[in-house]
Amino acid sequence: MISKRSNQTPIRPPFFYGWMVVFAAGLSMFFSGPGQTYSISIFIEHYIDDFDYSRSLVSGLYSTATLCAGLTLFLVGRLVDRLGQRVMMTAAGILLAVACFWNAFLTGAIMMFLGFFMLRLFGQGSLTLIPNTLVPQWFIGKRGRALSVMAIGGFASSALLPPLNTWMIDVFGWRTTWTTWGIFLLIVFVPLAYLFVRNQPKDIGEIPDGTPKHVLQDGEENLNAEINEKSWTLKEAMKTRAFWLILFCVSVPALVNTGVTFHLVSIAEGKGLSDSVAALVLTMMALIGFPVTFLVGYLVDRVPVHFILAVTFGGHIVILLILLQVNSWAMAMLYGVVWGVVNGFERIVLSIVWPNYFGREHLGSIKGIAQTVMVLGSAFGPLPFGLFYDWFGGYQEILWVMILLPLLAAIFSLLSPKPNYETHFSASN
Repeated sequence: MISKRSNQTPIRPPFFYGWMVVFAAGLSMFFSGPGQTYSISIFIEHYIDDFDYSRSLVSGLYSTATLCAGLTLFLVGRLVDRLGQRVMMTAAGILLAVACFWNAFLTGAIMMFLGFFMLRLFGQGSLTLIPNTLVPQWFIGKRGRALSVMAIGGFASSALLPPLNTWMIDVFGWRTTWTTWGIFLLIVFVPLAYLFVRNQPKDIGEIPDGTPKHVLQDGEENLNAEINEKSWTLKEAMKTRAFWLILFCVSVPALVNTGVTFHLVSIAEGKGLSDSVAALVLTMMALIGFPVTFLVGYLVDRVPVHFILAVTFGGHIVILLILLQVNSWAMAMLYGVVWGVVNGFERIVLSIVWPNYFGREHLGSIKGIAQTVMVLGSAFGPLPFGLFYDWFGGYQEILWVMILLPLLAAIFSLLSPKPNYETHFSASN
C-alpha cells in the first residue's frame, strides 16, 4: 500500500519517488567520473613523465585493462538482475573508492594496469551500467525525459572533472588527487546511494511513471495495473537482427570517443594548443550537451529510436571532420560545441534503445552485454591512436580511418527498427 511508503523510503516527497531515484542515478553517473577517460586522460602525461614510459606502453596498458574490464562486466549485469541496483550501486561505489586509493600509490606498470582495470570496471562500467538499468524500471512513458535528467550527472562530471583534475594535479599532485576522489566516493556517494535507491516502483507500492491511474471503488489503488511493455529474455533478444546491429552501433562511440579523449591533450599539443585548451574542449562539450539531452529526451518519447540513432552517427562523422581541421583556439571551441551536441544525442539514445526494444525485466543481463561491448570498444580506442602517433608522428591518419566506423553505424541504425515480439516468434515457429 502507498500509505506505507514513509516506512520504506527515507523521505516522502510530494512527487513521484521515481524522481528521487533519478537523482541517485544522476549521482552515480557523476561519480563514475574517476573511471572515465575524460578524467583519466588528464593523468596520462604525468604518468609518461614520472615513470618514463612510452605513449604506446601507457596506451597498451589502458586498452588491455579496459578490455579485461569489459570481459568481466557482463557478470555485473547478471548480478544487477539477481541482487538489485541498490546493493550493486553501493558496492560499486565502495570498490571504485578502493580503486582510487590504489591509483594514488602506483609504483610501476603492473600496478598501473590493475589500477586502470579497477577504474574501468567499477567506474566507467558498473556506475554507468547500474543507473541505466535502474531508471527504466521506474519510467515507461516518461523514460526519455527521466534519462535526460539522469544525464545531468554525467555532463556535470565530464564538465567539472577535466579542469578540476588539472588544477588539483598542478597544486597537490596526481597522487593526492586520486586520494581525494576516493574519499569523496566514500563519504558522499556511497551513503546517498544506499539511502535513496529503491530497485522498482512495486517495492514501495507504486507503478512506473507515478500514481496508479486505476482506483478501486473502496479507494485502494490497483497496483497490478497492466503495463503494456513486453520484456524479452537475453536469449530471445539475441535471436533478433536488431540486437546485433545495435550492439555494433553502441560500440562505435565508445571506441572513437575514448581514442580521441584519451589522446586529446597530445592532439591539442600537436596542433599548437595547450593542455588547458584540451580540458576546456571537454568542458565545452559537456556544457553544450547538457541542454541538448532534454530535446533528445523529448524526441525519443515520440520518434522511432533508430532514426535518431542514425542522425547521431551522422554527427559523429561531422565532428571527426572538424577535428581534422582544428588549427586554432576558435576551431577547438567549435569542435567542442559540435561534439557537445552529438554527445547530447548519444547519451540518451544509447541508453533508451535497450529498454525500449527489449523491456525491463531482464534489462540487467541485456544491458550488461551492451555495456560489455561498449567497454570493449573503448578498450580498442586508445591503442590505435597511440600506434599511429608513433608510426606517423601525428593523428591525421587514424582520424580518417575512424570516420568509417560511424558511417557503418549510421547504416546499421537505419536497418534496425524496434523488433516485434509476437511477429518474430510466430514467424520463427
